[in-house]
Amino acid sequence: MKNKRQVLQLGGLSAALLLLLSGCANAATYTNAKPPSSGLYGLIYKYLATPMQSMIQWFGDLIGGSNSFGWGVILITLAVQLILLPLRLNQMQKSTKQTEKMKAVKPQIDLIQSYRSKATQAEAAQLSQLTMKVYQENHLSMTGGMGCLPLLLQLPIMAGLYEAVQFSPEIAKATFFGISLGQRSILIAVIATLLYAVQSGLSIVITPKEQRRQMMTMMIISPAMTFFISIVAPAGLGLYFFATAIIGVVQQLITNYVITPKIRREVDTDLKEHPIVTVVSEATFADWRVNQSQTAPEVQASHESNRARNAGKQQRRNDSSDGDRD
Repeated sequence: MKNKRQVLQLGGLSAALLLLLSGCANAATYTNAKPPSSGLYGLIYKYLATPMQSMIQWFGDLIGGSNSFGWGVILITLAVQLILLPLRLNQMQKSTKQTEKMKAVKPQIDLIQSYRSKATQAEAAQLSQLTMKVYQENHLSMTGGMGCLPLLLQLPIMAGLYEAVQFSPEIAKATFFGISLGQRSILIAVIATLLYAVQSGLSIVITPKEQRRQMMTMMIISPAMTFFISIVAPAGLGLYFFATAIIGVVQQLITNYVITPKIRREVDTDLKEHPIVTVVSEATFADWRVNQSQTAPEVQASHESNRARNAGKQQRRNDSSDGDRD
């Protein structure tokens, strides 16, 4: 359920960005575009794109050379990712701890789920309460794991960078190793997509085997949305995705081989000191099974009683009809 919710959130945020960019786009090249002065796009240009144009130009003048504006975009990307790094690491630690502790409570959750298919509506509510109790007693979050907040926080940056390139003739005409920042670049889109796919593949390595199938959707949707956004945007924004993907791969490698092993050791130590609380067991469902076994005969007897009652009523109607005819 959590993974499905993440897929919907990621898809929704990506679709929102696509809608935003498609509303701005008006040509394959952006060198002659006129800046918006009103509405949402006007606000984005005034408060986000204009400062970003100044930053890119400042970095460009500082670095110098024909690729200076491209390096400016990469440095801005690095700054954004460094700002988001504490949030990413915090979410990653919570997600890893949640995953490791879930392994210990999984037998209880599986036991509850095994009775859900046979449960009535009232019993299903009771099972849901039991599930919540398992989580609460073992200090687990029902909504734990990686969220979409980092992507949400990046949406204004992406929109601002898009308009900064689109509405600055100087930046739009600049190149980065021969690639025009103001035109769409299939090469950058493909490379960025491949890097996101590598990052997704690395994340699967530390995912429990029983959850990998559920994660496959996330593995597909993240690179796919990166490609679709990069392919409709100027290369300046595609370069942002490219640099973000490189940082993401490095971050995932650190997570796999430094952070995750450390957290696993911490969780193992914590479970030894504070063992998992057993909320449900086979004994918990003993009365439930008895009630289930008694339900079928009772329902059958009720049905037979109703049929007999209806048959008696029908017979009385027939007798009454015969008397009227006589």
